[in-house]
Amino acid sequence: MQSQEIRLKKRPVGIPESDDFEIVQTQLPEATDGEIVVENVSLTVDPYMRGRMVDRKSYTPPFQIGETLTGGAIGRVTKSNSPDISVGEYVESHFGWRESFVAKASAVKTLGNLQAPASSYLGVLGMPGMTAYVGLLGVGEFKEGDVVFVSGAAGAVGSAVGQIAKIKGGTVIGSAGGEDKVRHLTEDLGFDHAFDYRKGHLEKQIQEGAPDGIDIYFDNVGGDHLQAALNCMRPNGRIPLCGAISQYNATAPVPGPNNLTIAIGMGLTLKGFIVSNYNDMRADFDREMTQWVTSGKLKYRETIFEGLENMPQAFVGLFDGTNTGKMIVNLQ
Repeated sequence: MQSQEIRLKKRPVGIPESDDFEIVQTQLPEATDGEIVVENVSLTVDPYMRGRMVDRKSYTPPFQIGETLTGGAIGRVTKSNSPDISVGEYVESHFGWRESFVAKASAVKTLGNLQAPASSYLGVLGMPGMTAYVGLLGVGEFKEGDVVFVSGAAGAVGSAVGQIAKIKGGTVIGSAGGEDKVRHLTEDLGFDHAFDYRKGHLEKQIQEGAPDGIDIYFDNVGGDHLQAALNCMRPNGRIPLCGAISQYNATAPVPGPNNLTIAIGMGLTLKGFIVSNYNDMRADFDREMTQWVTSGKLKYRETIFEGLENMPQAFVGLFDGTNTGKMIVNLQ
């Protein structure tokens, strides 16, 4: 059986380009005892993947030149040599950026009866949703009545953070790029206040929605957003450091906020986190998020590309504002 895969051709400098990747045709091995064959249905691209394209030490090893890239994927089992998984079942794996694969049954997670479209298990019911959940409730120690500011609020993580905070009894302010995304936050997702960060004056725009300050800043952007948020924090505020997408494609060191001393006198907590370190919250996330999504209490949007050949374009789109909600590449 043949499959197409996307490999890293060269390390991107600045914003990734299409010729940093190459698509190749491969021959899959025969499945042996305990193995399954999976045809991918939906694939994800996520900002963290940009960091893995740089040759540096991190919490996960970098991609190597000539290596087939990996990422979240939902697929359908087409052949099974395992008693634990049946043909036709949907599975979640990390074998993305490819059409099909052969793997041990233990290398995938079965999804059982899907409660929502398959692609949602790569977004609001998958890693981005879990990141929002543990970042706000675990790292951010959210409590009812908190005022929450979310940057990158129209993305997969940010949009979930804001809605979880509203469901749990908070006031939510969000920043996004463009008036359409701002309207989406307030009119569709129920944010109390949202603004277009491209209009500048970030601190002033935050204060319009939170004149008495913010208790939690959920940071997806870093840079100028973090600096502005620090100036708007209430005493004992919490700042979950989820991402810094404004800096991922920088070709030179980016200056950090020059006002971190505020954190001392205000008793602030700034804490970076990796979602996989909070698997003790997985059962609560699965239960609550599935209930919220299937009941329509928590909404989500996806930006869809079709075809494996468009994976690089979808990935680049993460950094130029193409997506609202989760960026997905559908293969079937």
